[in-house]
Amino acid sequence: MAPGKENGARAGLPSASTSAARPLSVVVPTWNGGARFRELLVALASQDVEHELLVVDSGSRDGTAEAARAAGARVLSIPQSEFNHGATRNRAIAATHGEIVALLTQDALPMGRDYLASLARPFANPRVDGVYARQYPRPDCDPLLAERLRRWSAARSEPSLQVFAPGDPEAARKLYQSLPPMERYLSCVFDNVASAVRRTSWEQHPFPARTFGEDVAWGRAILLAGGALAYEPSARVEHSHRIDMLREFKRLYCDHRNLYELFELFTVRNWRAVWHGARGQQRVYRELLEAQALTPAEQRRWRLYSIPYTYVEGAAQFLGARSHWKTKESRFWAWADRRIRRGV
Repeated sequence: MAPGKENGARAGLPSASTSAARPLSVVVPTWNGGARFRELLVALASQDVEHELLVVDSGSRDGTAEAARAAGARVLSIPQSEFNHGATRNRAIAATHGEIVALLTQDALPMGRDYLASLARPFANPRVDGVYARQYPRPDCDPLLAERLRRWSAARSEPSLQVFAPGDPEAARKLYQSLPPMERYLSCVFDNVASAVRRTSWEQHPFPARTFGEDVAWGRAILLAGGALAYEPSARVEHSHRIDMLREFKRLYCDHRNLYELFELFTVRNWRAVWHGARGQQRVYRELLEAQALTPAEQRRWRLYSIPYTYVEGAAQFLGARSHWKTKESRFWAWADRRIRRGV
């Protein structure tokens, strides 16, 4: 990377990122962010909107904190043992000054210089408490995961406003309770991969101190308080991970543990459903792969991979939701639950 890019120069213009107070702040939690994080710093420096940049780093050893400072960011350092998805974001937001605070993960890359301006636009509506952006898989994303990400709520092409009952918590809760679990969940979607919150809304409703799913829990709390969330597809980021069965199992386990706790959502109810669901999902993945421009060798490889992968998906969903009562009944399950959730 050229030195000019490391410092965030925009074709001769000063960097848009600064450690000084600005009306718009950006918060990025990091831990060994690597080259991808450095790309993020360049993308933020090139934004059309000048912003306060705060990086909260959990003990990186690869030069992440130093790169952030060189790019104009203020760095808040914490021990890795203290990191918590909700509490750490609260700590970072409290250390910024903007009325609007944008949140990014260290590997979510803004697509275009207008990303922050687009993300902030829905806040012109004074009822909007939070906004989340559209996500695109990276060009090197594995075909199974790429197609699943394209079907995620944060991949829609049209903007939306999520609200139960504006300014009326009692009516909002009543409407929420009338919905089936899946509709409750879909109504409360919010994603801190790429999002923004209004400071006054966050002050009334900080992120819950959770090891996973602090974003959707916050979205639920905002809507039940009579607030509103906006999805803004013109604010775009590139974000995905290389597929890995163990990581996917852990992530899906934690996700469905969270969804049962928040929404009473139980998508896979027994081992029989795991078995039959996997066989059906294999047909879905086969059709998805056939529709993609893959070589015959790649088609075979990913078809074979999809067979165990579909069982991993189903088992993780089943065990994650079931963990709420199994961990109370069994010391083994309590131990296993702690191990699975570690590091997610």
